[in-house]
Amino acid sequence: MAKVVQFFKESRAELKKVVWPSKEDVLSSIKVVLISTVIIAVVLGLLDMGFSQLFRLIMR
Repeated sequence: MAKVVQFFKESRAELKKVVWPSKEDVLSSIKVVLISTVIIAVVLGLLDMGFSQLFRLIMR
């Protein structure tokens, strides 16, 4: 039981050392992730459409 209590005390001490990002940093990171996700989705969608058309031409 003492090890569990020690673990939580040490965990709390480590969390106090963490430098948390500012709201602006978080929002900026979210924007980058969303924009990247949309770009990758569009590229993959276009590739899928292209390969589908190519396979349709080959299978005729």
